[in-house]
Amino acid sequence: MQKLFTPLLILVAAMFAYAPMMILDAPYESTMGLVQKIFYFHASLGMAMFLAAFASGIGSAVFLFSRRPWADHLAVAGAELTSIVGFLVLVTGPLWARKAWGVWWVWDPRLTSTLVMWMIFNAYLLLRRYGGPGSERLAAAVALFGMANVPFVYWSVNVWRTLHPKTSVIPTLVPGMRGAFWFCVVAFLLLTSLLIAMRTELEKRRQQLDELYLAAEE
Repeated sequence: MQKLFTPLLILVAAMFAYAPMMILDAPYESTMGLVQKIFYFHASLGMAMFLAAFASGIGSAVFLFSRRPWADHLAVAGAELTSIVGFLVLVTGPLWARKAWGVWWVWDPRLTSTLVMWMIFNAYLLLRRYGGPGSERLAAAVALFGMANVPFVYWSVNVWRTLHPKTSVIPTLVPGMRGAFWFCVVAFLLLTSLLIAMRTELEKRRQQLDELYLAAEE
């Protein structure tokens, strides 16, 4: 992974540099006009948030059953990225909603469930920071609960009556919008994957440094 990190980082940088041009060239939506272009960032960030949540949840599951340190490092990295990317989702969503619905926020099933999932992973991070010795196991259970919310968040727009567009809107995008959308999705997923890998390695080294400090004190 270390050999591929730099080439992938260059690729991601190039994709993010080119993405605005693709979005600019994409057709305007008939009712929302320019504001609709937030969709390319908002929806892509949502998928990146799901990826980070799955990374944290899977890492937590492996850690609970095997106590492997790398799994715990992955869980922490995924939770931090879920918190950061989730915040961006919750910011870009209201920017779009204000134009589409006339309000910044409604207690819509998709919006509410996304907020709850974001709060769960923030609870994970708080528990890891202030929970004391042994909090890793309890935090891992919290991360698993957060990951279990991902399908609920995704399908909520199809199950309940909601103002938020349904998942079926993506296959109906016109060709000019579809290409720009999937390009942005791939760019955000690649960036999130690289950040998770980098943060996982950083967490590994942080733990090694803590062990050295403890050994020096003894």
